[in-house]
Amino acid sequence: FHGFHVLIGTIFLAVCLIRLLAGDFTPQKHFGFEAAAWYWHFVDVVWLFLFICIYVWGHGASTMAHGAH
Repeated sequence: FHGFHVLIGTIFLAVCLIRLLAGDFTPQKHFGFEAAAWYWHFVDVVWLFLFICIYVWGHGASTMAHGAH
């Protein structure tokens, strides 16, 4: 699942690079670039949420289950 999101994001960035080199972006016309940036920000936020849930809260739960404080 992680690899799929990285693949989609990489394709997004490759398309942006191709469009950039073709001179397709202007200060008024750059939605594709903004969409790629928003996609990666979304992935970052989800990753932070999962990191906290799995590694921070999960570690605390396993420590409590084993009786260590």
